[in-house]
Formats: sequence, structure tokens, C-alpha cells
Amino acid sequence: MRTRYSLPLIGLHWLTLLLIVAAYVLASLLEDMTLSPLKLKLYAWHKWVGMSVLFLLPWRLLLRFVDRFDHRFELTMLEVKVSAAMHGALYLLMIVVPMFGWLHSSAAGFSVVWFGVLPLPDMLGKDKALAELFKELHEGSVNLLVALVVAHAAAALYHHHIRRDGVLARMAPWLRKKA
Repeated sequence: MRTRYSLPLIGLHWLTLLLIVAAYVLASLLEDMTLSPLKLKLYAWHKWVGMSVLFLLPWRLLLRFVDRFDHRFELTMLEVKVSAAMHGALYLLMIVVPMFGWLHSSAAGFSVVWFGVLPLPDMLGKDKALAELFKELHEGSVNLLVALVVAHAAAALYHHHIRRDGVLARMAPWLRKKA
């Protein structure tokens, strides 16, 4: 019986985490910066990274669907339900957060050009009130995403250090016990 996810799924999991952390760090740096060419460049990178999370999500979902690894074998029924809800919320937020950001950019009159190469269509016309609404929704959904990522990591650490089961090692095979 397999005890971990496939390597492509593991790779996408950790890549997604790195992208989310990078987008968050970039946004944090931008908050107090005055308008400058560097700030505009960092905003572009923030958008590129956020859209990458959105564009990688279908691949993650497809791989998770075709992987057929039954991750429930060491979990209680309550843990299975909580895990499903947590993953569902994380996946939903990986759609919602970049979409609100994209809508904010469009309403603010700034197009998103993914990695400076692929222009993405503006989702809305320029509208200051909508831009402010989508900015607030983007920031609020980011805060929720960060809280859920922290809770997800805490649960993984709980399984690894308290329960001492193989849950974390499924996604971090370098933690497997040596035979």
C-alpha cells in the first residue's frame, strides 16, 4: 500500500505554498512603499505570483483526482471530515483570492500582464468604488487564506509530533521513518 502522494502532487503542493508566501511577502512590502518604479515592479510580481497560484490550481485538482491515493487510512472519521472541509476551503480561496485581486486591478484601471508576456483580459471597466470593494475583499480573503494555511500546517505538525502518524510524511516524504 502506498503511503504518500505522487511526486508531481507533492511538488505542486510545496510550489503553491512558496507562491502564496511570496505573494504575501510582496504585498506586505508594498503596503508602506511610496510610489516608485520599484513599487510598480513589485506590484507586477505580486500579480504574477498570485495568478500563478490560480493557474496551477486546475493541475493540482486534476492530479489529486487521478492520483487515487487514499489519504484517509490513518485518520478518524472526524479528521476525515475536517480535512475535507479544510482542503475545500483552501482550494476555494486559491481561486477567490487571485480573482478578487484581478477584479481589483481591472476596476482600478491596471491590466494584468502575466510575467509581462500574456495580457489577461480586464474583468471590469475602471470603477473607483468597485476597485475599493474588491481591494477589501482581496485583503479579507488573503487574511482568511493565511489563517487556514497556518491551521493546516499546525494540523500537519500535530500529526507528526503528537500523533506520530504518517500524515505529514505523505506530503513531505523526506520525513519518512527509516526502516
